[in-house]
Amino acid sequence: MALERGLAVIALTDHDTLGGVAEAQQAAVGTGLEVITGVEVNSEGDWGDLHFLGYYVDPENGPLRERLQAMRDVRVGRARKMIERLSEMGMALEWEEVRALAGGDSVGRPHVARALLNRGYVKTTQEAFDRFIGNDGPAYVPRLRLAPPEVIQTIIGAGGVPVIAHPAHSGAAAVEHIPEFVGYGLRGVEVYYPHHSPEEIEMLLGLCREYGLLATGGSDFHGPGIKEGASLGSVYVPPECVERLREAAGRHNSPAGA
Repeated sequence: MALERGLAVIALTDHDTLGGVAEAQQAAVGTGLEVITGVEVNSEGDWGDLHFLGYYVDPENGPLRERLQAMRDVRVGRARKMIERLSEMGMALEWEEVRALAGGDSVGRPHVARALLNRGYVKTTQEAFDRFIGNDGPAYVPRLRLAPPEVIQTIIGAGGVPVIAHPAHSGAAAVEHIPEFVGYGLRGVEVYYPHHSPEEIEMLLGLCREYGLLATGGSDFHGPGIKEGASLGSVYVPPECVERLREAAGRHNSPAGA
């Protein structure tokens, strides 16, 4: 799909797992498409629910693998508890159907929401969050709390470039704390994003200039038929963003999959 849409570079940044990266890079060998090794890590605390992207991380880095495994283990237990609470509320779901919707080893609230939709308990996945599994919902279960400093330092320790994901979309607190996160080692901001307005993009570019941060971007594409994010390649990201990201990671323009 990326090749059909004329893309030169994509980054695979699944939540809390690097499980699909090797397969994607192998598929791209010989095509001219670069697949950047990446991951998206959730952080929760006084700052709110924030997401951080790690680009060009080493998939074999021990501390990174251990933390991601711990987060995946907690995700499974968390999803099971949410299913139990929903069942007690009269909305029966089976663990196997939720796990099948995840299609991998990273199970999260979006998969519970889609199961609720498939069963007809809600009309949209957003309704599932708003009424039942959002942070204030009756079936909400807290996740493993990794603070932003720990997430950022883990990404750096794995040789990666830490970038805060969609900060304007995450709320005012995410934007307000960017200067603080710079002190922990933050290197970039996801500026170009489907739900960032032109005014928000300009504001974030201003922060990048002020604090010497990289500007990155992406579609947040979640797969065919999934409404989250946007269609693959639908968000324009200037080529110089990729060039600066490579420089920050100490990489050169290399063949796909290398």
